[in-house]
Amino acid sequence: MEKPVLIYCFDAYCGWCYGFSGAIKKVATNYADKLSFEVLSGGMIVGEKTPHIGATAGYIAQAYKQVEEYSGVTFGDDYLWHIKNPDQSDWFPDSEVPARALCILKEMVPAATVFLASDIQHALYLEGRDLTDPEAYNLILEKYGIDKAVFLEKLNSAEYSEKARQEFALCRQLQVTGFPCVFIQANDGKFYMVARGYTSYEDLTARIDAVLEQSA
Repeated sequence: MEKPVLIYCFDAYCGWCYGFSGAIKKVATNYADKLSFEVLSGGMIVGEKTPHIGATAGYIAQAYKQVEEYSGVTFGDDYLWHIKNPDQSDWFPDSEVPARALCILKEMVPAATVFLASDIQHALYLEGRDLTDPEAYNLILEKYGIDKAVFLEKLNSAEYSEKARQEFALCRQLQVTGFPCVFIQANDGKFYMVARGYTSYEDLTARIDAVLEQSA
């Protein structure tokens, strides 16, 4: 019998998803025998012309401290420079580029789906890399032994742009209005929401266990 699927709806530019990454990675490790895992990018910042980082820097400057306090993650100085000096930053965040990157990486390393999403956020929030720049993914490619030329060709293709947009549409179909959001698709075909917003590992696993028990 196929395992139930945990569906993690996230966005690379969601600071609370970065805070949540420790809990969801622990679930991916500890429930590998009970669940299969899928990560969907939500498309939080999309459009023909996405706004400059200055549009959200004021909010992020306050919110990141709360994320650190709740989750124990650290936002790196190189990232925070852009938040504290938005007038000097050249960042125009765009969720579609990291969503495309994740679609490619998931195909190449399917067993690491949850960890790849975390790696992308690590590049942004800890290392301060611009996720719209293909060079931002170099260390991830090295880590998983992925050919850079192949990755870049796919990253710039219409095919992976379409795949990313399909994921955004799936999140809308699931009526996801904020991130992180986690569902279990049980073997009976039903969807059970087990997290909406930042959730501790303990709360998350208690809900997962309840769903697995109920749908068994």
